[in-house]
Amino acid sequence: MLRFTRAAVCALAVTAALTADAFAGQIQQYPWVYAPPPGITLVNGRPSNALQLQSRYRMNPVFLRQVVRISSNEHAGTIIVDTNQHFLYFVLGAGKALRYGIGTAKTGFEWSGTHRITNKREWPDWTPPAEMLKRRPDLPRHMAGGVNNPLGARALYIGSTLYRIHGTNEPWTIGGDVSSGCIRMTNDDVMDLFSRVQIGTKVIVL
Repeated sequence: MLRFTRAAVCALAVTAALTADAFAGQIQQYPWVYAPPPGITLVNGRPSNALQLQSRYRMNPVFLRQVVRISSNEHAGTIIVDTNQHFLYFVLGAGKALRYGIGTAKTGFEWSGTHRITNKREWPDWTPPAEMLKRRPDLPRHMAGGVNNPLGARALYIGSTLYRIHGTNEPWTIGGDVSSGCIRMTNDDVMDLFSRVQIGTKVIVL
């Protein structure tokens, strides 16, 4: 198993922190909340940030898809998930990566490790695992894929784990600790990532 060096992990954190600082002044201008806004969720009028043209929903602009610099020795095509900063990086090479905002695990459900993508599915069905049904007996035993499915438009299955990188029908949760271990992306972003990723792609979860 390849490991990130301490320097590389620190560099990722510093890059994320600098980006967050750069947007800090802008963020104060907007009433961003990670819950469905009352009534309509579509952006009205002219987007307040050019990157919002990529998203139908109001989001903290820090979590919008964009190319960033990254300090990593990983090969192009590798996925790096920084759960602390709520970012997923798709390494492009030459010191750059495509960065996506994500929703991550709630307290008590965190995990880390290095795996491979073992399956890809469009509009995946959802069968909650037994552990989840024990906690939430109100959940359906099975749900067909579609716009109301909590796995969203696409799913990338991680190794032999129960975890996936998947879309969500709750895009306002991006940037929060909201899942039982899976990595959430907006449907637009997971569809973009899905088109770039192959079976066998390396996934590093920090």
